[in-house]
Amino acid sequence: MEGYSFELITGPMSCGKTEELLRRVRRCIIAKKKVKVISPDMDTRAKGDYIESRNGLWLDAIKVKHAIQILSVVRPDDEVIAIDELQFFDSNIVKVISKLMSDGKKVIGTGLELDFKAEPFGSMPELMCIATTVDKLHAVCMKCGCEHATRTQRLIDGQPADKNSPLIMIGGDETYEARCIKCYELPDANKDKPKKSNVKILPFCFK
Repeated sequence: MEGYSFELITGPMSCGKTEELLRRVRRCIIAKKKVKVISPDMDTRAKGDYIESRNGLWLDAIKVKHAIQILSVVRPDDEVIAIDELQFFDSNIVKVISKLMSDGKKVIGTGLELDFKAEPFGSMPELMCIATTVDKLHAVCMKCGCEHATRTQRLIDGQPADKNSPLIMIGGDETYEARCIKCYELPDANKDKPKKSNVKILPFCFK
C-alpha cells in the first residue's frame, strides 16, 4: 500500500529538489492518483499559486502560511500530498505530516536540511527522523565545479554573507549558490572585535 509513507528529498540550493518532487508528482498523476501540492507562502520564487523548478517545470500549488493550515486544505479523497520547502514551515509541520501519514496519505516533501550557516534548518532534523525514505541530493559546486556540493552559500554583493546576518532575508540583495565543503565560506565580522566586559572598575578613594 502506497499510503502511510513520507518521502523526503533534501540537499542544498540548486540540487534539483523541486524538480525531483515534480517528477514524482507527475508519475502519481499518470497513475491517476489524486494529488494535492502545497507550498509555504514565504517562498516567493514563483509569482503565483504554483511551484516551479529551476529548469522551468511547474505545477499548481496551494499556498499556506502556517503548517496547521495544510490539514484544512487536504480532502479525505486526496491520496498524495506534495509539500515544497518544508524548512520554512513552523514546528507543527512534524505533527501535520505524522497526521497525514496516519490518515493513509503518501507524503512527498522537499527541504533544505542546512541553512546558510551550515546549521540544521527549522524542523528538518525531526522530519528526516520520521521520513520513511530520505534522498539527499548533491549539487555542482559553483566555485570549483565538483559534483558533491552539500552547502548553500549566501552571497551579498558577490561576497560571502556574514554569519551574523538574519537567517531569512526577504526582498534583500542576497543570492545563493551551491558550494562543496572545501569552498564554502562563513566569515564572522565579530570574531576579532574585543568583547565588552561586564566588570565595573570602581575608582580608588584616597583619604
